[in-house]
Amino acid sequence: MSALWVEILATRGSAPRDAGTAMRVTPETTEGTIGGGALEHRAIARARAILAAGGGREEQTIPLGPGLGQCCGGAVTLRFGPEPGKLDAALPAPLPRHGGPALPLWLWGAGHVGRAIVALAPPEDFALTWVDDAAARFPEAVPSQVTQVVAADMPLLAARAPEGAHHLIFTYSHEIDLALCAALLKRRAGSIGLIGSATKWARFRRRLEVMGLDPLPITCPIGDKREGKTPAAIARSTLAALTAPRRKATA
Repeated sequence: MSALWVEILATRGSAPRDAGTAMRVTPETTEGTIGGGALEHRAIARARAILAAGGGREEQTIPLGPGLGQCCGGAVTLRFGPEPGKLDAALPAPLPRHGGPALPLWLWGAGHVGRAIVALAPPEDFALTWVDDAAARFPEAVPSQVTQVVAADMPLLAARAPEGAHHLIFTYSHEIDLALCAALLKRRAGSIGLIGSATKWARFRRRLEVMGLDPLPITCPIGDKREGKTPAAIARSTLAALTAPRRKATA
């Protein structure tokens, strides 16, 4: 067996993707996403272990709690097997230009949503800085107009980010997400967007307040849930929200 499919059979509580979402895993590659982060990392590792043992079928229910370093508060049931699942649709067309100078936009995390943002953002409208703590998380080809940064300590870099820049946070770690939020709240950011569920945001808000920080400037969750949970849907609706004020001004 050369590939295994991982499909979300069911969800309980807050979960990054809905039932029916699937990804294809081979010993070297993956296609699609079941939500990214620690859940996906664990699922890929398990799928490759099954492949290495000769293939087979398996189901497991994974709590999205402290054991994964997440705070979604829900659980997902995954099915591993050879039966093909339904992958996400192709990326939609990039957004139309909004006009005016490019917005400085920092992307924290080189996972699926970060990649969708880079693919959909009009280069004339956004000056993108893309940050992660490992070069291997970036795609092989990054557009030349995007500034790619590998930073071992992302929160330290965030504390030195230029004032007025806009930020979107979607790393593989909730603890890094929280540290980035805290660092950017101390800067005069143009805006801060954080991927996550209502449960994640409630916990982050409380922890930021304990630190003596006002979480009000942070938008969480990002994206319009009416558009769906796919990376492309989150990316497109988030970019549209960032450019909405300029579109209104132009109109």
